[in-house]
Amino acid sequence: MTSSFNAKNIIELLNLSPLPGEGGYFRRTYEGTMNTDGRAEFSVIYYLLTADNPRSALHYLPIAETYHFYLGDPVEMLVLEANQPGRELILGQDLQAGQQVQAMVPANCWHGSYLCKGGSFALLGTTMTPGYIDQDYQQADSAKLQEEHPAFAEQIRKLTEEIL
Repeated sequence: MTSSFNAKNIIELLNLSPLPGEGGYFRRTYEGTMNTDGRAEFSVIYYLLTADNPRSALHYLPIAETYHFYLGDPVEMLVLEANQPGRELILGQDLQAGQQVQAMVPANCWHGSYLCKGGSFALLGTTMTPGYIDQDYQQADSAKLQEEHPAFAEQIRKLTEEIL
């Protein structure tokens, strides 16, 4: 069934827009009631990675974010938590190969993802409770993170370098 989809028609069907800074395409689909501080109780988005926009740049969020894999090609994710060894996981549909259709990234850590080599697109969703606000997003300092997590230096470079 997914063979009838491609990145262009998913962008059109779901009315997705480019996500500046982070990369990929997105649309906020739901959010909860606004708190007095201007933050929604929760927020939910569609998120699409494509062959020409293949990554979610490494970034920090103070709130946990749960990823949901819907369809397409697998996605590599790097998660770097303070005082913890980094970890990599694959979001995708091949459960027997250890891929995950759902993964929670803890609050207060760095994470980024990349469409696996040769992939054409991956449609995901994310849920955050409380909801996301722009002030939450912090872009990574590549050199600092490579120094703190030398075992993941290549992945950090890949998730922070400028894509032309």
